[in-house]
Amino acid sequence: MSKHSLENLETWQKARQLNLFIYREITLNYPEDEKWGLRSQVRRAAISIPANIAEGYGRYYF
Repeated sequence: MSKHSLENLETWQKARQLNLFIYREITLNYPEDEKWGLRSQVRRAAISIPANIAEGYGRYYF
């Protein structure tokens, strides 16, 4: 890994941990009738956090 790597950012690492927690722990417990409603929306919001960090990182370092 290079000195400036996205994976080295503590913020990105915590965002990925939050994303995995939401997928594995939180949204799995939602009712099946929310599969394409609230569960989908929460998961999209969760993945957008590390994605936005990566986008900002890319603008700065590339």
